Amino acid sequence: MSHPPIRSYVLRQGRFSRGQQRAYAELLPRFGLAYRAAPLDWRATFGREAPVVAEVGFGMGETTAEIAAANPAIDYLAIEVHTPGVGSLLKQIEQGAIANIRVVQHDAVEVMRDMVPAGSLAAIHIFFPDPWPKKRHHKRRLVQPDVAALLARKLAPGGVLHAATDWADYAEQMQAVFAGEPLLEPAAIGFTSRPPTKFASRGQRLGHAIRDLYFRRP
Repeated sequence: MSHPPIRSYVLRQGRFSRGQQRAYAELLPRFGLAYRAAPLDWRATFGREAPVVAEVGFGMGETTAEIAAANPAIDYLAIEVHTPGVGSLLKQIEQGAIANIRVVQHDAVEVMRDMVPAGSLAAIHIFFPDPWPKKRHHKRRLVQPDVAALLARKLAPGGVLHAATDWADYAEQMQAVFAGEPLLEPAAIGFTSRPPTKFASRGQRLGHAIRDLYFRRP
């Protein structure tokens, strides 16, 4: 008997403001991509040839919008499951007139597996994924060896995997998992800089050290 896959997230309703609802209804057809089990053509998706970065689990989208606005020559595939977060990012895309983001509302592992061509990404960002702090829940953490192998295959040669967390034991787990992936090697910096996030600020208020981890595909 097959068992359902272990998810790294739990779908939560959260607050879905009127502005987010309007943006979701009006802008998702323009900036959204429906999940499908077929590789994307980046030129067709973004209308140009440019480096592509995958933002895995963008939360409410503040960081993704800020990075994309600061780097207009780079295209961003933003992946998130939570509807309020998708509405929030779409609202920020409209407010900032940001043209270089496309949004997929679906499980990130399935999107990376089925929609992202192998060897095509300039970078992958995993910023402050759910830490699942209780030991019995560690199996639900996103960063596991099979996921690291999947992500590594999607990076182009020289592509960078940039992860950040304020949970010390999760940082140690990420470090061990990425270091154990044969297609990755340590890197000194990310593809682009990571701006401050509300998760980083909250972690610092709690006295948590922020860890940024960089790995690249040779």
